[in-house]
Amino acid sequence: MFTTNPFAELSATIPLAIMQGYLILMIFFVVAGTLFDVIHKGSARYFFANFKKSKDQGTPVDFGTKFGIAVKTFASDVLTSSEFCSQKRRIAHLLGMYGFILNVVATFMMVMFYATPSVVTPAIWPKLWYIGALMVCIGGYWFWFFIRVDVSAEGSSPLKLMRADLFILSLLASNTFAVVWAYAQSVASGWTFVFLGFYLVATTVLFGSVPWSKFSHMFFKPAAAFEKKISIANGSRNNLPEPADRTDPAVRDRHSMSLLKDAPLSMGLGIKREPPNHY
Repeated sequence: MFTTNPFAELSATIPLAIMQGYLILMIFFVVAGTLFDVIHKGSARYFFANFKKSKDQGTPVDFGTKFGIAVKTFASDVLTSSEFCSQKRRIAHLLGMYGFILNVVATFMMVMFYATPSVVTPAIWPKLWYIGALMVCIGGYWFWFFIRVDVSAEGSSPLKLMRADLFILSLLASNTFAVVWAYAQSVASGWTFVFLGFYLVATTVLFGSVPWSKFSHMFFKPAAAFEKKISIANGSRNNLPEPADRTDPAVRDRHSMSLLKDAPLSMGLGIKREPPNHY
């Protein structure tokens, strides 16, 4: 099962041209949906305006510094999701992100190049396809049932749904039904095409709902992180004050509350002493 290309078996029933056409359609949905989202919400205009404002208010930043910031942003905010303070949230996000990438790349390779029984599929692609789908399920269900703030901290039901949940739910449904369909097909189950239908519906919703879900935020977050780091480098800081250096006596003496002038630099865990689950 884990070394068999499920799409090659499916090609005996569904023509290869239809499978490849569907895959191209999903790619089109992502591109068109993201462009629509950028135009409709004015995201590109907002980022360019912020960049220009930061440049006008701050000191010039040379190309080498910008390149270093770009590399740091990609390594920190994109590859390792360092913006998450919670390690559990970060791990769940990384599982979902890398699992999604593995599954999508493996799907593309198997459908576009190896989706016929006459062509031998390298064993690595089905393995990556299953591993990616399982990573998404582990990270996604962990987040949905145990990490979501309204569930873990506010005691809301995991069954409470809103439009913001469209992305995570369609992502989970797509990968869950992908694995179930592939297994059903491997054992020649009579439910194979039922699960295939669920898989296709969930995948279509995932990629077809880009303008209304959080899908496109994966393209905006790196831009926002890069812009923020540039504003710090050029000194504009988006019109925000620099963090106070309380090791400097002059900074402590400027504090408006006299009781805090000589307060210890480390005041302990405070509200972080226990998790926020008072419901």
